Amino acid sequence: MIKGIFFDLGGTLYTYKNVPAATTPLLHKALRKVEVVASKDQVKNAYFEATNLTIKEYAGKSYYLHESFFLAVFKSFIELLGGIAKDELNDWYIDSHRKCIVDCLELKTDSISLLKTLKNMGVYTSVVSNIDQDMIEPLIARDQLHNYLNHWISSEKVKSCKPDQKIFRHALELANLSEKEVLFVGDSPEHDIAGASRLGMVTVLITDGGMPPPLQSGVKKVTPDFTIKELSDILGVIGS
Repeated sequence: MIKGIFFDLGGTLYTYKNVPAATTPLLHKALRKVEVVASKDQVKNAYFEATNLTIKEYAGKSYYLHESFFLAVFKSFIELLGGIAKDELNDWYIDSHRKCIVDCLELKTDSISLLKTLKNMGVYTSVVSNIDQDMIEPLIARDQLHNYLNHWISSEKVKSCKPDQKIFRHALELANLSEKEVLFVGDSPEHDIAGASRLGMVTVLITDGGMPPPLQSGVKKVTPDFTIKELSDILGVIGS
């Protein structure tokens, strides 16, 4: 019997749909700061390459600050276009990027209604996210998710990034639930589904309106128990 549902944050309760349009101007501004001229296509291709290079570097790590990951991508991006990423520029980018991400992430249209329903049903709910504290806490506070969640944890807080097992085990201990009693919902095949499945949780892969899940390295994926398009579809899953 399912007694608890653990949610990923970005791509699951929140949509990433606004992220590209919100963050791309930062890259162009950074290039102007280092006096590098590049076309839109060159910027897009360089950022794509920098991201993939960094994903390969970080894929085997059981824990890292996501600030460090984003900074590594940025520095690689600048260097690929012939610039030099100095400390002052790096600090500006990380601060601007963090604020930009927090500001542009928005809850999916059925997030609150689902969380309210689950709370009324007595289902234990949690967020288990690969994100730093200075991102998760502002989002929880801004959208008042503390009114609906029993707890939430970040990879920084636990010093473990999905699919590493430590973060999943910590969430289970907080909930006082066994892995067989928990449904894990996430948009990342590699982080959410693979990690939760390995521990024995029932897994649900949710799509983010056609947005590809971020930070995928291409390693072998685990097939989820269920795949859904809308968060509200979870009610059908737990009722089945």
